[in-house]
Amino acid sequence: MSEKPNQPRPKRPASSARSKAKRTDAQKRNDLLRRRAIPVAIVAGLAFLFGAIAGASSGAAGETEVRAYAQAWSKADWATMYAQLTTQTQKSTPLLDFAQSNRTTLATATAAERSVQAGEPQDSGDGRWKVPITVRTRIFGTVRGNVTLQTVEDGDRTRIAWIPSNAFPDLKPGQQLTRNTTMPARGALLTKDGQVLAEGAARTSAAPAISSEVVGQMGPIPTERALEINALGIPPDAPVGISGLELIFQPQLAGLPSGTLSAGNRVIARSAGTPGAKVRTTIVPSVEQAAINAMSGRQGGVVALNPRTGAIEGFAGQAFSLLQPPGSTFKLVTTAGALDAGVASTKSTYPFMSGIELSGFRLSNAGGEVCGGTLAEAFAESCNSVFAPLGAKLGSTKLVAAAQRFGFNRPSPIPGAAQSTIPLELGDDLNVGSSAIGQGQVQASALQMALVAATVARRGRLVTPTLSQATADKTKSSSGAQVMKNTTARTLEQFMIGVVSGGTGTAAAIPGITVAGKTGTAELRSPSENPEDTDAWFVAFAPAGKAKIATSAVGVMFVGAGAGGETAAPAAQGVLSAMLAQR
Repeated sequence: MSEKPNQPRPKRPASSARSKAKRTDAQKRNDLLRRRAIPVAIVAGLAFLFGAIAGASSGAAGETEVRAYAQAWSKADWATMYAQLTTQTQKSTPLLDFAQSNRTTLATATAAERSVQAGEPQDSGDGRWKVPITVRTRIFGTVRGNVTLQTVEDGDRTRIAWIPSNAFPDLKPGQQLTRNTTMPARGALLTKDGQVLAEGAARTSAAPAISSEVVGQMGPIPTERALEINALGIPPDAPVGISGLELIFQPQLAGLPSGTLSAGNRVIARSAGTPGAKVRTTIVPSVEQAAINAMSGRQGGVVALNPRTGAIEGFAGQAFSLLQPPGSTFKLVTTAGALDAGVASTKSTYPFMSGIELSGFRLSNAGGEVCGGTLAEAFAESCNSVFAPLGAKLGSTKLVAAAQRFGFNRPSPIPGAAQSTIPLELGDDLNVGSSAIGQGQVQASALQMALVAATVARRGRLVTPTLSQATADKTKSSSGAQVMKNTTARTLEQFMIGVVSGGTGTAAAIPGITVAGKTGTAELRSPSENPEDTDAWFVAFAPAGKAKIATSAVGVMFVGAGAGGETAAPAAQGVLSAMLAQR
């Protein structure tokens, strides 16, 4: 109901006014008391809050050390973990032993070093701290539990009295982590077209003529790989791949072992296991047979690969593992570096000479030949008197950098393959010049130099070699780092075409196909007139000079076999022909 309009409000009695005045005076006195009390309450409250914060920040004895230990464990930072241990623990357990104990325990669990996640430490009293631990393993899944760390006074600090059972969750003092595993059936190796290279326990093959060259051997676990293999869950007495494709695809072929993980006598995790996978390789039987034929029992190596995908279609001999001076095939690297750096161009010309003096020592052309002219002509004739001083002009730093862009001084993507190398500092002009022509201390495999040629074919983009067809199928010809200018690669391609069409590599010519190549003759002893004192090299790709990237590349190296143009180039021609026949 609304109020009635124009109704006068009744007057308040006088007694009510006096009552209000009295209450107001009382309220004023209470307000004054409250205002005086507030600062006291604030001070008391702040004192309590600061005390609580101070108490929380100081923490219980050993908390700082335990937290540092737990955080470092998640990072596999063994040194920081070790720094939290008592003096007595450190005296009885050196740092390397401490780190090895932790690594070995994790390997037993099939866990990587950085697979541990440490949770929030909890104070259990009496200096004991419970740390929740999660470990991701390869075959046993995720293992969760606690590690109890005992802290004690150690001088002016509280530190951790570590014991070996602290290396894994839920181990009691004196207990060890143990594993009992059994290997599943090993996977089969197949060629690109599905032929069996090796299968079953006996590793039998449907193509024994080529499988004997590429499959490799099974054998006892090598000592240097014991920790690595142990971390995969493989029993110490199990045979593993030690060479060839058996080594390269060991993880896939082996599968996942079945078995148990135990803390003392208590099983804490199980693995059901997984059979080894079938691996379809990039090996093309006809190309592989051509590589075997090219070797003809000689020492050295042959490798055939597709520049577009990096697929290795065939290899023979010691194509991945043998390192030798690459001789003049290394002039591909030197020329690429010189053109990119602008210290040479297609317009550069050089005097015709039989040799050149660097740092007081004379470097001669092969057989004392007189050569020179344009850069293209000098390249076609593999003229040392041009490329040794060109390398010296480029300088040690830039020459080494160019080589490293091509893959020198870097681990090979192929497991077990040797790393091709060049010294980081080459020294005086003689050493730089010698390296520029593939002598000195430069060492390369047939695979590495085939990759150099393939990089030229790919317009300067580095290709990653692979023996897995699944990987090759995913690789695009536009992938890979650009290690030299596109124009430089195009120029090198034309230079290499000149080597085969009218230079030192005419024996690699294929009728109707444009082949780009580079010979190499590396001296093993000098001076010598004995062909057995030189390695013969040849690298090539085809078809060259096309808008599309070449489909075939080859690297050949024969130890103590004379001149590259005479022995290695014809061998390369046979392998290239077999590759092109498959296109």
